[in-house]
Amino acid sequence: MNKYVKYGLIGLVVVLVLFAVVSFLKKNSTPLKLYETAELETKDIVNKVIVTGKVIPEDEINIKPQISGIINKVFLEEGAQIKEGDLIATIKVVPNEQSLASARGRVRNAEVRLANAKLEYDRNKTLFDKGVVASKDFNDLKLVYDQANVELDNARNDYRIIRVGSAGGSSSANTNIRSTVSGTILEIPVKEGDQVIQSNNFNDGTTIATIADMTKMIFEGEVDESEVGKLRLGMPLEINLGALEKSNYSAKLKFIAPKGVEEEGAVQFKIEGDLVVTDTAYVRAGYSANASIVLEEKKDVLAMKEALLQFDKETQKPYVEIETGENEFERKELELGVSDGIDVEIVSGLEKDDKIKIWNELERSDDDQG
Repeated sequence: MNKYVKYGLIGLVVVLVLFAVVSFLKKNSTPLKLYETAELETKDIVNKVIVTGKVIPEDEINIKPQISGIINKVFLEEGAQIKEGDLIATIKVVPNEQSLASARGRVRNAEVRLANAKLEYDRNKTLFDKGVVASKDFNDLKLVYDQANVELDNARNDYRIIRVGSAGGSSSANTNIRSTVSGTILEIPVKEGDQVIQSNNFNDGTTIATIADMTKMIFEGEVDESEVGKLRLGMPLEINLGALEKSNYSAKLKFIAPKGVEEEGAVQFKIEGDLVVTDTAYVRAGYSANASIVLEEKKDVLAMKEALLQFDKETQKPYVEIETGENEFERKELELGVSDGIDVEIVSGLEKDDKIKIWNELERSDDDQG
């Protein structure tokens, strides 16, 4: 073999070895892992709480009877518009036999006492006119006679009330159940033939009808204890009704319960807001609703996705890493502002052009490695 050819082959081998070494070093000097980056945005951030609840009338009035008996007739239906004084139902009085017999006995006793007092009065009046009986003695007898008349009237009134429901002999005053307010009948829980009980000191009585003014509605919901401290009376509420998806209503927070109720391990506080009802849709009592309450709002602020935040294990302070070169990053401590659960305001620590490291690392492809 010619020595020139020999040296040429040796040189070619050396070049190939050097090329392989350089390629190997270059390949291994490139990191195997790459990271995507995210940019900052300027946007509006609204921190709000969503409260579930329902829409109910501000006041519901229960109409109760003044006397016990049986429903004779119901004249109106649920949903009817009613005015104060309108007739809702009538009651047929069914007296208690024992009470009726006792009242009848009191009438008879009063009649006997009156007859005896009248006999004494008439006899002594004749003697008084002749000047035989003293004025004081006659006046005493007259007092007894007058008291017997009053006692008989009272006994007869009691008997009439028990028998027909009214002292005047007509039962219309007590047996006609009339509305005490104007509004809409929400519920009539009784029907003809049902027995009802009058309202008294020992019994609430039977509800004949429930009436409410449907133009005065409120939102009633419950807020978790972690959010209730951020609420203030007068805050605006945006109400969305489940049954009326395209209708939104405004309200103002008017009540925050001073005491919470534990439900399934969490303490809930009741809130109420006055609902502004328009004529565009009929709002029914009991509609389920969601109320959106704005706690904080910032406009045109520098923001980033909250999912990109990292927290120091010792200080729990937030930080991110920003790109300083190809696959090179630098840690930056942050001061945060308002958050809506998705985006968070950057108060300080970053600039508008910074690119934030996304912690989902990507494997470099064979083409990238080459």
